[in-house]
This record gives sequence, structure tokens and C-alpha cells, in this order.
Amino acid sequence: MGLSTVTLGSRVRSFGRQRGGFLFVAPAFLWLLLIILVPFLLSIYLSLTNSTAGSWGAFVGLENYRSLLGSEIFRRTFQNSVIFTVASIALKTALGTALALLLNQKLKGRRFFRGALLLPWIAPASLSTLAWLWIFNPIYGVANQGLKELGLIHTDIPWLSQSALALFSVILVNTWRGTPFFVITILAGLSSVPQQLYEAAKVDGAGTWKRFFHVTLPLIQPILIIVVLFSTIMTFSDFQIVYILTNGGPANSTHLFATLAYQTGMTGGNTAGGATILLYMFPFLALLIYLQLRMRGGEV
Repeated sequence: MGLSTVTLGSRVRSFGRQRGGFLFVAPAFLWLLLIILVPFLLSIYLSLTNSTAGSWGAFVGLENYRSLLGSEIFRRTFQNSVIFTVASIALKTALGTALALLLNQKLKGRRFFRGALLLPWIAPASLSTLAWLWIFNPIYGVANQGLKELGLIHTDIPWLSQSALALFSVILVNTWRGTPFFVITILAGLSSVPQQLYEAAKVDGAGTWKRFFHVTLPLIQPILIIVVLFSTIMTFSDFQIVYILTNGGPANSTHLFATLAYQTGMTGGNTAGGATILLYMFPFLALLIYLQLRMRGGEV
């Protein structure tokens, strides 16, 4: 009887602590529900109507989705988003890994360079992108002037007014801004690699490349996969860089999902179309988030 009473009392206390925890978490949960779930459900509703700015419109079912699939601009935007994301992630991964390996060495001024490397990442995206807008100016921009001084070009390069160059430029700026995140994350992973493994590999006659591929890369692979997935989510949904530099131009050659949705829904007043474009992003982002959560849980 006494044992049962003690067990019951402990369960009551445990339930009370859990309830207290739920009460503390409830305000944050309700706030997230308000700012995430409500807009998401509203976007789904708008995408199923012909709503415009100032009018809720009528229910049209999946007509907006069908019309978008037949739109040349939307297909170009999908292509741009894939190229932009894949190229940016590939460059950030390669540069971030190389710089992390370099800054992991015992170099003079290593702390200074580690701190300076963070500046592109911590600076406000809008301000740093405006600086790049000035750099890419075809007449007095630093890019053209510097290349002229080096004798590499003789005529000004239209960085943001030619389709291929404009897409290259926004990829370059995204890479510049996102590489520090890769560097600091990979550096954290490198600090956990036991030095004894490198010493053993040297004794076995392994060179620099063999030590990297057989020791470093396998041990930092879990961290590298997580940072790639997280950066892919952020890159795929990028808005500020493209909006400030090109606003989707020239001739829609740099439009991403976010910029096209803004132009369609906010500037053009077609709120249903803008919501539909954003919802096309949802399956890709949901898959990436799922993979990231699985990785953090150690199930993949």
C-alpha cells in the first residue's frame, strides 16, 4: 500500500512538472502557430482563388497551378532557381572547406583572418548587396575599373544587364555572403578531429590529399551534410540579393521563386498568383527540412 502511494505521488508530481513545462512553452508555440501556420493556410486558400489586391476573388481550384506550369516565365524561374542554388552551394562548399582547412593551420594572424572572414556573413544583407550594386556598375564600378587596371579587359562589362552575366553576378554575391558560414562550421568540425589520426596517417606514408580524403572528410562529413542542407534551404528561398541587384532582370533571367512571387503578388497585385508561386517552393523546402531533421536525429 505504501509503495503504491509513493508511486502514485511521484506520477502526480511528474505530471505536474510536465504540465508546468507545457504552460511555459505554450506562449511561444501559440506565437509560432500564429505567424507560421496562419499565413501558410491563408496562402493555400489564396492559391485556390482568383484573388487580387483588395479582393478575395472566387474559388477556381487548381487553375492557378495549371496556368503557372504553362507559363514560360515560371519555367525560366524554376531553371534559374536550380542553377542559382546548385552553383552557389557547390562554390560555397568548395571555398568554405578550403578556407577552413587553411585557417585550421598554425598561421600568423590566424585569429584576425578568422574574425575578418565573418564580416560578409554578419553584415546586413541589404547594405552589403547595395555595395555590390556599386561594384558592378558598368561605368565607375570597382569590378570594371580593377580589371582595366590589370589589363584584363579594355571595354566595360555589363555585369547586371546581360542575362548570363547577371545570373553569374548574383551567384557570386551569394557565394561571397554565404561562404563564411561554411568556414566557421567546418572549422568547428575540424577542431574535433583527433590529431593522432593525422600522425598515424603520416607514419603510413599518406600524403596531404590522402589524409584529407581518408581522415578529414569522413570525420567532418556529418557536419558538412547538415551545413549544406541548411544553406540549400536559405539559398533556394533567397530574395534580397536578386531583388536589389537585378529585380529579376534582365528579361526575367535572374528571377527566383521569391522574387517572382513578390513581383506577381505585391507589385502586380495578383495575390493568388504570388501565393501559388510560393507554394511551389513548399515541397522542395519541406524535403530539405525533413532531411536536415533526420540528420540531426542521427537517422540518416
